[in-house]
Amino acid sequence: MSKHSIAWLPGDGVGIEVMEAAKLCLDAVEFNADYPHGDIGWEFWCKEGNALPDRTLKVLKETECALFGAITSKPRDEANAELDPALRGKGFDYFSPIVKLRQQLNLHTNIRPTKAYPGNPLNYKEGIDIVVFRENTEGMYGGIEFHPLPQNVYEALCVKPKMKQFGEYGLENLAVTLRIMSRQGCHSIVKEAFKFAKRHGRRSVTVCDKPNVLRETGGLMVRTAREVAKEYPSIPLYETNIDAQCMWLVKNPFDYDIIVAENMFGDILSDLCAQLVGGLGFASAGNIGDNYAVFEPTHGSAPKYTGMYKVNPIATILAAKMMLEWLGENEKAVRLENAVAAVIAEGKVRTYDMGGKATTMEMARAVVEKIKK
Repeated sequence: MSKHSIAWLPGDGVGIEVMEAAKLCLDAVEFNADYPHGDIGWEFWCKEGNALPDRTLKVLKETECALFGAITSKPRDEANAELDPALRGKGFDYFSPIVKLRQQLNLHTNIRPTKAYPGNPLNYKEGIDIVVFRENTEGMYGGIEFHPLPQNVYEALCVKPKMKQFGEYGLENLAVTLRIMSRQGCHSIVKEAFKFAKRHGRRSVTVCDKPNVLRETGGLMVRTAREVAKEYPSIPLYETNIDAQCMWLVKNPFDYDIIVAENMFGDILSDLCAQLVGGLGFASAGNIGDNYAVFEPTHGSAPKYTGMYKVNPIATILAAKMMLEWLGENEKAVRLENAVAAVIAEGKVRTYDMGGKATTMEMARAVVEKIKK
């Protein structure tokens, strides 16, 4: 049996703790791997001016995929205030390392499954099983922003007459974020959603955007989805607007199976879906590219809980399960998910978010016991 090589990116805050819990479970299913460590997170921004050091990118290039914990991320002004004084004024600008990682490795497809495991006291309704496909490199999270607005950029944007009225406020008072979407990016994410639906016997795909207002970018996404849907005549394509979709997910969650959206809308929808099945403590994600993938829980670093071993590790354990599937270790993935489901159904071990008192590691050990049985 060949040994896998997995980049180990715990990050900071509770990321370190939930990764420790996931490792227990990977060992329990006898996953054969080396785990070279990669530095990522707030500490490296503060000390080095780079939350994703080049040495970590090297680790990623030498491994099959990565498992990632969580990182602290703050707005620009707060980030600059915490940067080492010796580095200030030298052109360092904070940028989310996980977003940078997705873009540099072209991890174009973000898959976020949300499943209501029976017995979870936090389930909105039993039986919910929705997978959100989120485009991962473009859209509002593309990172093309300006503040203040440069004169040459303003003049270029004035090709649209509406832009001139904003110039009256003064360019120093304007902030602009560009929502950039390509036909290639839209096609890729919709295609991946339909491929997944066909492979797993899913009943429909819903494309969610706001084309009645965001006419060019949203329109491109919807038109592209219609083109791709023609290749899958047995799978219906539905179209929704982001605002209405959020309402309908709460009202009729069983109407939706696969939802596909651009970067920011997919982020919003996946968090809403996560809350329907217990919250971010149950929400895992896979960032998938053509030749590499990074798997993660979708929660943050929760600094107030750091060192307390309090948070729910199930999202990270399920991220490890997604990783096993991607690597072709399907039998181990099934055993791991079945163990998680058994612990939830039994209800004897619950972390604070589930109304219990179990620690992060007690939850992990409960999953390990189910694996062994």
